[in-house]
Amino acid sequence: MDLRMTAFDSPLFSVLQHLHDACDDSDKSVSGPYRTYARDAKAMAATAADVKESPNSYAFVVDMPGLKSGDINVQVEDNNVLVISGERKREEEKEGAKYVRMERRVGKFMRKFALPENANTDKISAVCQDGVLTVTVEKLPPPEPKKPKTIEVKIA
Repeated sequence: MDLRMTAFDSPLFSVLQHLHDACDDSDKSVSGPYRTYARDAKAMAATAADVKESPNSYAFVVDMPGLKSGDINVQVEDNNVLVISGERKREEEKEGAKYVRMERRVGKFMRKFALPENANTDKISAVCQDGVLTVTVEKLPPPEPKKPKTIEVKIA
């Protein structure tokens, strides 16, 4: 997949494209961590998401056609990072049938979102309906405004 042909025309994505191209080469000299980083970058770039903010919550909406709830993982990592990941597996080929064309993406996918400070990580829900995953993160109530402190003046 050539990321330069999509809307991703930034220096970051050109680096990711370079890493992706390096991993597609049959050169076995590419180290394991480098290959893992490029694979994760490719999975993140290929998973589109919408993020909506309402007065009481944030909603992360990701298309997940054909996936079961067991194929999708939703986690919160340290430092308030929401991670949506999973894997779309290739269908078993039946005897006598073969693919003529295969365009649907298979393999691992992942997206990471830095949550705002007012996100309540204890109140997160995830619902997958009609192939669309919606992860809702409630907002913390706004802090109470500080009341001015009154100091009693004593007469000396």
